Amino acid sequence: MDASTVLRRADLNLLPALAALLEQRHVTRAAESIGIGQPAMSAALARLRRLFGDPLLVRRGRVLELTPMGQALLEPVHDVLASLEHLLTVSPDFDPRTDNRSFTVAASDYVTLVLLRSLFEELYRDAPGVAVNVMPINTATTLAVERGQVDLAILPRQVASARMSTMRHRELFTDRYLPAVWSQNRDVGDVLDRDALERLPYVCYRTEGGGEGEGDAYIDRQLAALGIHPRIALTTLSFAVIPSLLPGTQLLGFVHERLLRLSRLQRELRVLTTSISFEPIVESMYWHPVRHSDPAHHWLRERITTLAANL
Repeated sequence: MDASTVLRRADLNLLPALAALLEQRHVTRAAESIGIGQPAMSAALARLRRLFGDPLLVRRGRVLELTPMGQALLEPVHDVLASLEHLLTVSPDFDPRTDNRSFTVAASDYVTLVLLRSLFEELYRDAPGVAVNVMPINTATTLAVERGQVDLAILPRQVASARMSTMRHRELFTDRYLPAVWSQNRDVGDVLDRDALERLPYVCYRTEGGGEGEGDAYIDRQLAALGIHPRIALTTLSFAVIPSLLPGTQLLGFVHERLLRLSRLQRELRVLTTSISFEPIVESMYWHPVRHSDPAHHWLRERITTLAANL
């Protein structure tokens, strides 16, 4: 069957159902994820099976598993959906002063405070019709970028997965990790050595949904590579709150230098010097190639790049 015949037979309304079924591998959950009833999703699955001449999902005991055809369709169908979304929303030009547009950006709270907060000020002043939805970075961010489910993802280059290198990307800015404690902490002097790093109670950052080592901050990956294992006393999903957790405690934490400059707690914190060498982070911006030539998307990327250059 040639491509034109397949296109004539296909119903593009089935694409969201196909993506949901392949992702959820469960008819009821797939129906709920796109807001339709279970009977309608069952009917869509039957039509999809006829269209592809393949069951797509087969029962193995109490669970449904993808057939080889279903597995092969998993990523392409998301690419098609991203392209269709782009096709239906793209405009040949974009005027931020008058046009309406909504963007989804995956970023940490640290990046939101240090970089994106200035963007929001610009949007309020110069682009009142532009809305930005910021979602947290987690272990699903790479997949969301690959599938065009977010417009941009901003995260350290060093923790981006190898697959992210196939996406369009641009370096934005660098930052340093600084070891800090409460200014009145008497359990450590002004110099942080290896012994103190492993002795002091430590504030550790973890990405939501990360497995063993998978959701670690870049600083903790560096510590592990050096064979240094801090005594973790507190784990947080937010890098931005670490400066607020240190005053009044004996905790040690690593804070971003740029974030520390913004913190109202600077006087309550003491930054330690150390002979241990840590690499800086390189915050980079990633996006799906299908969005590269979108004038509105290009405008947003340029605004963020300019703001990063002036940090």
